[in-house]
Amino acid sequence: MPKLIVVTREGEESTLEGDAGLSVMEVIRDAGIDELLALCGGCCSCATCHVHVDADWVDRLPAMSEDENDLLDSSDHRNETSRLSCQLPLTDALDGLRVTIAEED
Repeated sequence: MPKLIVVTREGEESTLEGDAGLSVMEVIRDAGIDELLALCGGCCSCATCHVHVDADWVDRLPAMSEDENDLLDSSDHRNETSRLSCQLPLTDALDGLRVTIAEED
């Protein structure tokens, strides 16, 4: 079961375990971290699951889709490590992935 390290907006760090195949968003939501809104439920249509991926992990992630890129463009808090957590499947290869929940737009 891969581990996911999540840092909240206040800097509180939690290590979560999730089933491989779930999205990073689902693991965070299921752990009860409410500041990740994920309003669309993972349909890549809202950008309320925006996270900043630790720089060491960026190159290990799947490529960003055009839809994800367009949604992230709507955020005032986008940076070079921004991703939508609903578009990141948690896999054994991503065991230890560290993300920080982005500021709310």
